[in-house]
Formats: sequence, structure tokens, C-alpha cells
Amino acid sequence: MAFKGVDHVVVRVADLESAIEGYSKILGTAPERRHSAELKADQAFYYFDNGTFLELISPTEDGSPIAGSLKKLGDGIHTVAFAVDDAKQTVADLDGKGVRTIGGAFVHPASANGVLVQLSERR
Repeated sequence: MAFKGVDHVVVRVADLESAIEGYSKILGTAPERRHSAELKADQAFYYFDNGTFLELISPTEDGSPIAGSLKKLGDGIHTVAFAVDDAKQTVADLDGKGVRTIGGAFVHPASANGVLVQLSERR
């Protein structure tokens, strides 16, 4: 199990336009924007030279998986993704340590102080 560092961070926001305005001032650049039909959410991505990125995400429907977290927890860090060599092996190692994992590449927020941890393969 080799963690290589942070791959990306996802911040859930109720008002994507306001968040983009604030982060664009901070970072000095405009994001790439997308809509995810699967997540029922709008997204803004800030990419960095070292291969990492920041994602802002805002639900567009009540049925979005982001909507429940946003309603319960408000704006804030939703996901921290760590770069790993092998997500499947890392999950197996974490399961062996009693860490609660979900979806094949995530650590449940209950095991990570309320933050969804994603295991992102990067070689």
C-alpha cells in the first residue's frame, strides 16, 4: 500500500457561481466547467501544473448524491483523493486493518472524520 500524495480535492458548494468567483480570485485563473448527468451536479475544475486539481461541485437536483451531504454538512470539503499505485490492493490492505471502505475505491467518511477519501490510481 503506497500513498503517493494528494491527487485532488472536491469541495461541495450550494452556490457554484459564488464559489467560482471566490476561487478564481484566489487562484488567479478560470476553471473548466462541466455538468455530470451521473452525479446530477455542475462542476468546476482548477488544474495545477503538478497534475493535481481542485473540483467545486454543486448539485442540480435533490436526487444528487452531493445534495444529501450539502444539506447535512453545508459547504466544505467533500472528498480528498490520494494517489495510489493500486486502488484494489490498497482497499484490501485497508479492509484488513478494519478501515471501512465503500465502492471499491473509497474510504467511508465514518472512518475519515467525515471526509470521503478516494483512492485514485496514478502511476
